[in-house]
Amino acid sequence: MENWRKSSYSGPDDGNNCVEIATHPTHISIRDSKAPTRATLTLPTPTFTAFIDALKNSPISQ
Repeated sequence: MENWRKSSYSGPDDGNNCVEIATHPTHISIRDSKAPTRATLTLPTPTFTAFIDALKNSPISQ
């Protein structure tokens, strides 16, 4: 069974407008919280980590 969780940045005003993740030893699964039964995106853990690092270092996030 998947253990999905929302971002700690999702506040009460966000409703379901966020993504959820489920962690596994070898991969990370991502889904839209508004449509949890639809498709998920699954990435190997190192790829997900690189993706998050790139987002943190992008000019948009600063």
